[in-house]
Amino acid sequence: MLAPNFTPFPTLTTQRLLLRKITIDDAPELLVQRTDDRIMKYIERPRPKNIDETIAFINMIDEEEKKNDLITWGIALKDNPKVIGTVCFLRFKKENYRIELGYALHPDFWNTGIMNEVLKIVIDYGFREIKAHSIEANINPENIASQKLLEKNGFVREAYFKENFFWEGKFLDSAIYSLLSPLK
Repeated sequence: MLAPNFTPFPTLTTQRLLLRKITIDDAPELLVQRTDDRIMKYIERPRPKNIDETIAFINMIDEEEKKNDLITWGIALKDNPKVIGTVCFLRFKKENYRIELGYALHPDFWNTGIMNEVLKIVIDYGFREIKAHSIEANINPENIASQKLLEKNGFVREAYFKENFFWEGKFLDSAIYSLLSPLK
């Protein structure tokens, strides 16, 4: 069974990026990102209405990280601490050694290779440190950019569910992509 431990918080770095713990100081950037229609177009999650709801969201992340039930990194450029996106592992299926990947990036940084850089280091962390056997991503099938990003990183479509998700008065489809650990 998976037994992740996120204490101390694992800061990750790439050539250009710092993946770090999200703090209350990041609330203004997260509020902007989690209310931006372009970012949230395919993320069927409640949007915060104000800074207080964003702070509550950050506090929830912190509590779940303390319980080792999820981990969320803020994505920042090494030369600028401002959060430009997030990447997380959530919905741990500890008994099955499976974790779910989620991510979002500010549109100013789309098509720059940043999220591909992020996924490479986070996927490696998921397999080497968390000891996951598989990582899944549950995406809206209309999100072609996310589909291509996952496939570029070795994920394969494992399932397609018709109208399995009810959001804002509509039934939506889901596509599940997965990647098996290369470590044996």
